Order: sequence, then C-alpha cells, then structure tokens
Amino acid sequence: MSSANRSDVPPETVGVSLEPEGVEVTYTDGRSVLYHGVPERTEGRVVSGPGKNVHVLVTDPTETEGVMVYVNDRKTDDEILESSGVGRVILDREESDAVFPGVEVTNHGYRIEVVADPEQARGRVFVFVEDELSEQSYEIVAPPEEGADGDAGGAADADADTVDGDT
Repeated sequence: MSSANRSDVPPETVGVSLEPEGVEVTYTDGRSVLYHGVPERTEGRVVSGPGKNVHVLVTDPTETEGVMVYVNDRKTDDEILESSGVGRVILDREESDAVFPGVEVTNHGYRIEVVADPEQARGRVFVFVEDELSEQSYEIVAPPEEGADGDAGGAADADADTVDGDT
C-alpha cells in the first residue's frame, strides 16, 4: 500500500446538512461525518497550515447536496473514496487545479491554498483544515461590493495556523 500510487478520484454528489453545531456530510455509502463548529467566514481564500489535511465542499444552491474533494490526501484508498462519493485531487508542488467551477486549489509545498468565487461556484464553498490535533472550518465568501478601486482580499483572507507576513 504505497501512498505514491494514489490517484485523482472524481467526486459524486453527497448529502449536506448545515447544522448549528457544524456541517454534516452524508456519503453515498450512507455514512456521515460532522465537521464541528460554525465555519469562520473568510473572503476569497484559505491557506492551510503545514501538513494539514484539506477537504473542500461546494454545496448546490439548495444547500442540501454538494460535492467534496480531498486535496493531496495520500492515505485514503481509492476504493474507499469511490464508495463514499468523495473525490481526490493530487497536486505536485506549485501545481494548481480548478476542482470545481470557481474553485481553484494550489499546492505550495507544505501548504494548500483554496481560492474561490462562491457566485461562480453557484453554491457555498467550505474548506475543512485538520490533522490529528485540530480542526478548523471556513466558508469562503465573496468580498463586499468593491467601491472605487476596492482593495478587496488582503487582511481578510484566512490563513489556517499562519500569518502571511508583510503584504
């Protein structure tokens, strides 16, 4: 079972339930998982901390269904993902991929960046960043209407466990 042999897996539609205690995803095999806590709203993008697992969920307009992908997950067997309906994308360093319309993920070495335009995605975009010790949930939202030249983004972007430094 070498992790080097993992491949991209296309996602299927999964059930979604937005609950006060978090976001519940029901897999196609009937199992479900609860991503705990109300997702933190952030404008435009999320950058994971080093070595974190990153899951991206895009809901449909009714917010009852969606599609989910794991980014650079090298532990889960292809068969498990295929039976659950969860997709996977494997990216090389500095490689990007449009995983859904309006949602792009980039591998920056040990960090994964998710950039999204919820209007183009035609649903809500959630990013779950976790490891054995912690779990963070984010919802990527559109920046407020940009007035004149609107410098949208910047400080309002979410960096999971990091600070970008000087901008």
